[in-house]
Amino acid sequence: MAGITAPQRTRKSRKPTGKPNPPIILLTGPEKTGKSYEAARGSGSDLIGMTYWIEIGGTEGTADYYGRVPGADYEIVPHDGSYQDILDAIRWVNHQPRVDDKPNMLVIDSMTSLWDMLSDEIAMYARNRAIRKAERNRSRVPTLDDPVVIDSDLWNRAKDRWGEVLWLLRRHQGPCLLLARTEIVTAFENDKPTRNTTRKVKTEKNLPAAVDAIVDLHAIGEAWLTGVRTLHMEIQPGETQRFHDFTIDGLLRRLGLQDAAESRSASELRPDADLQEHGQQSQQPARPAPALTSEQAATLIRDALMHPSDPENALRELREYHGRRTLTAVKTDTAWGVMSADDLITKSLDHLKAKAEQAQAGMEGGEEPGDKQDLTGHAVDEEEPTDEPEPVNEGTPPPPGPDEEPPTPERPEETSEAEEPQDLPRPRPAQMNKVNRVMTVLLTEAEIQARVMGMTMQEHLEPISAPDQGAPPPMTKLRTYVIEHRPMVIGLLEERGERDIATAYRLAGRPELKIAEMFATLYTDLATVG
Repeated sequence: MAGITAPQRTRKSRKPTGKPNPPIILLTGPEKTGKSYEAARGSGSDLIGMTYWIEIGGTEGTADYYGRVPGADYEIVPHDGSYQDILDAIRWVNHQPRVDDKPNMLVIDSMTSLWDMLSDEIAMYARNRAIRKAERNRSRVPTLDDPVVIDSDLWNRAKDRWGEVLWLLRRHQGPCLLLARTEIVTAFENDKPTRNTTRKVKTEKNLPAAVDAIVDLHAIGEAWLTGVRTLHMEIQPGETQRFHDFTIDGLLRRLGLQDAAESRSASELRPDADLQEHGQQSQQPARPAPALTSEQAATLIRDALMHPSDPENALRELREYHGRRTLTAVKTDTAWGVMSADDLITKSLDHLKAKAEQAQAGMEGGEEPGDKQDLTGHAVDEEEPTDEPEPVNEGTPPPPGPDEEPPTPERPEETSEAEEPQDLPRPRPAQMNKVNRVMTVLLTEAEIQARVMGMTMQEHLEPISAPDQGAPPPMTKLRTYVIEHRPMVIGLLEERGERDIATAYRLAGRPELKIAEMFATLYTDLATVG
C-alpha cells in the first residue's frame, strides 16, 4: 500500500557517544553455587556508590546473613511481598541519588522467585475462573486436586507484569545484578527428547535476551561467561568463555562500567491500539485518545448542547471522537444525578428530541413559543425574537452546562420601524406576532437557498408545500427543511469563493433573524419574498 513519503515532523540526527550502558547482569547457576555470595562480595566494588538489595521469595533468607561477607556493603530494601510493592521498591531505588558521583547497583535475589510468584497468581486466577464458571453452569466445582487449564490470556498477563519489572530495571541509572536458578533438563531436538541434558534458566524465557551479560556458576569458584554485549573485552559472538577468578568487580570492569553513561539509552516501542498510522485510513495520523476529567466532559457536553445550529450532531460527534469506553469511565454530577458522560450524552439527546416534539406540537396547535425549560429542568423565559440579530462569532457568556443553571438572558432593546432592515418584507408591526415574524425569517432564508441553488422558491419548497400552492408550508416543517439544506448551500457558496458568507451562514442561528443582511452583498431585492 502506498504511504506518505514526506517526513511528518522535524528531526535531528546525532553522533553516537561510544559509551556503554550501565550493564544489566544475569548471574545464574544451580542452588548452592555461590550466586548470593558473589553478589554480596561485589557490592563493595569501588566502582559502586551504594548497593541496594531486594530479596524476593525469602526461602533462603540470605540478605541479612551475607552482610558479614568480607567487603560486603549494601542495604536491604523491604517490601510486603506483593507484586505492586516490589515494583514500588524498584522505583524507590531508581530515585536514590548517586554516592560520591558513582552509580548505585541494584541486586534482585531472585528473578526465579518473581516469575514463580507471577505464575502462581495466574494459576490461582485460573482456578477461581473455573469455579465461577462451574457455579454459573451448575456443574461440579473443581477441587484442589483437579487440574485447571491456564488460558493464554492469563500467560500474556503474567508476561506483561514481568515486562513492567524489566522496564523499570532499564530505567535504573546504574548496574543491575539479577540472580536466577538454572535447572538441568532434557535436551530436545526437533521437538523430541534426546539422551543429552542442558541448562535452562528458571525464569521467563526471554530474560537472557534482555540482559547485557550472562554468567553461569557451575559450582563454587567455577564461572562461565555464556553471553555478553561489550567492546571492552575480546570474545567472539556465541562463544562460551571460562571466567577465571570471577568477581562482580572484575566483571563490571570488563563490561566498561568505568566509562559508562550516567543513564541507560533505551528506545522503547509504543504499540498503537487504534492501528491508525501514517499512510493508513485516508493517510491521517493516529488520533490519540485524550483523557477526560469530569469538569472537561461537562464543559464539552455543555458546548455541544449550545451549538448554534445542530446540537444533536455536535453531541454525536463528541461521542464518536472520545469513544464510549472513555466517556463511560468519566462520572459527571448533573441535575439528573451522578451518571457517566456517555449516559449524559444519551440523556441530552433524548431531551433534545422530546423538546423538539413538544415545540412541533405547540407550533402546529397555534401556540406561541415561550415558557421553555433548559436541559437541567429549570424554567426559563424564551427571548422574544426581534429584528436585531444575535451577534455572530462574538464574545458571549458561556452556555450553561448540564449541572448548572443558565444565566438570565438580556432582552435587546426594541428597534424602531426606521431601524428595521429595509430589504425585508414589511408586514404591519402592530399586528405581527412572534410566530409570523419567525415565519417571515424562514421564508427569507428559503428564498436565499433557492437562489443559491439556481431554482425558484416554489421549486425549492415543493417537497413540503401544501396541495394548494398559495399557502406556505407549516413553520415547523419549513424550519427543519431550511436547516437540512444549509450544508448544501454552504458548499455551493464555498465553491463560488464566497467563503466569508459561508462561514457566517455556518454559524447562523435557528432561525437567523438577520439572514437578509447576511446575504445583502449577493442579493439586494429580498423584499420580494412572500
